[in-house]
Amino acid sequence: MALTSSEIRGVMIPVSGGRVLLPNASVAEVITLTTPEAVSDAPAWLLGRIPWRGWRLPLVAYAVLIGQVETEGSLHARVAVLKALGAHPRMPYLALLTQGFPRLVTLTPEVLMPAGDSDGNHFGVRSEVLVRDEPAHIPDLQAIEARLLTVLNIAA
Repeated sequence: MALTSSEIRGVMIPVSGGRVLLPNASVAEVITLTTPEAVSDAPAWLLGRIPWRGWRLPLVAYAVLIGQVETEGSLHARVAVLKALGAHPRMPYLALLTQGFPRLVTLTPEVLMPAGDSDGNHFGVRSEVLVRDEPAHIPDLQAIEARLLTVLNIAA
């Protein structure tokens, strides 16, 4: 099936208490969760670092980051490896904890609608949307990356 000019491929990523919506092109791979290497003095949303293709990726618990939950479970967890947007040579990728398998969605103006919630977004949330009546967060990856660089003390 060919996409029309008004369609884009997205990925719905299940996280505790909700979903994250990203463009398909931003997801490099979905991998099995391994025990993260601890990061000293890390906030609760930074679960540590995990190895992937020679990199040590920061593993983010998005639902904890935005205050949706206090802790993340790992029973059905996977990891979505995301391409970083900031073009930082020491952090070209980051990892997002998922609760199950992400799924592909085809997005059109008819199925992607802004959510009616206007109480102000939390850090890490660019916007809240509905995809076929399913609520999802579009994350602010640039802000998350900037915060990760600060927390991990990675110089620009």
